[in-house]
This record gives sequence, C-alpha cells and structure tokens, in this order.
Amino acid sequence: MTGRPYTVAVMAITRLSRVLVACAALCMAGALPAENYPSPAGAMMPVKATPLPHVTRVVVHKADRRLDLMRGGEVLRSFKIALGLVPEGHKERAGDFRTPEGRYLLTRRNARSDFFLSIQVSYPNDGDMRKARANGWDPGGSIMIHGLPNRLKRDPDYYAERDWTDGCIAVSNSDMVEIWLLTHDNTPIDILP
Repeated sequence: MTGRPYTVAVMAITRLSRVLVACAALCMAGALPAENYPSPAGAMMPVKATPLPHVTRVVVHKADRRLDLMRGGEVLRSFKIALGLVPEGHKERAGDFRTPEGRYLLTRRNARSDFFLSIQVSYPNDGDMRKARANGWDPGGSIMIHGLPNRLKRDPDYYAERDWTDGCIAVSNSDMVEIWLLTHDNTPIDILP
C-alpha cells in the first residue's frame, strides 16, 4: 500500500496512539496516592465565602446613561446603560420609545426572556395610568432592565454605542449578571432625567 490513502491512515494511527498514551498517563496519575504530590500553598486553609452586598435601591441617571446600585447613600456598583430610542422625557404611552422617569419597583425576574436575563420595572404606576387614561392613551408596559438580545440583529458594537431599546434599560450581559445577583424583588428603582 503506497500513496496518499496509506499516508493518511498512518497519520491517523499516529494521532490516535498519542491520544491513548496521554489518556493512559492521566489515568495513572490519578491512580497514585495524593500524598505523592505537593500541596499548593494555603490549600488546607478553609475558604470563606464573601456575602454579596445588599442593594437597597437602584438609581438610573438617564442623562448620564448610568445605573447605580446603592446601599443607603453608598454607590456599590455603576453600570453604563442604553435607553429607549427617544431617551428624553418621561414615557407616556405605548410605542413612544421613551424610558419612564419616577419611582418604581423591581417586580419580576425572567431568565427566559428574549434578552439576556430581564428584571421588570413596575411601570406604569397609578400616576402613569391616570395620565394615560386622561389622554385616551395606552400607557404601555413591559419596561425591563435587561442584557443584549439573545439573537443579535446587528453588530455587537451597535448595542454598545447608542440607545436602542423600545423604552427599557439595557446593560451588557456581564453587568446584567451582577444586577441580577445583587438586587431582589421589590427593590426600589428611581429613574431620573
């Protein structure tokens, strides 16, 4: 047997034998008693879990495109945000692409949303409902803090450089994980102009 098929077969057998030798070495290493291996420095010391800080309030500064997680008057974390496509002004009705302003609560979490995690903001409140009703409008709803869309429709840079939501507050996915872990249901959120 000569030629290309023979060479390919020899190369495949050679690769397979290397993999088998590596697997055998790993198996043998696992079979040796642990006392034959030096312990890393400090390995015997117990690891203390650091509790997550307790967030008492979320503050959104729309003009600065910033979300702060607060404990009392202390800022624990700050995150860059994107807002609705029409970021100035208070949300008044469905489809106006504005992010609401005022005091609300974080009310519900959704790990299976169309975005990377989402936490619902309690918009519309009673005042929002009264104002919309007086004008004959649907106040809208489903305002969330969320990460990026699970199915990106644009280049990732698009989402990092501009306001792009329908009125929600968007953050990076890594920031969303922190917000998710550090906030609780019914945490107050103040959305400032």
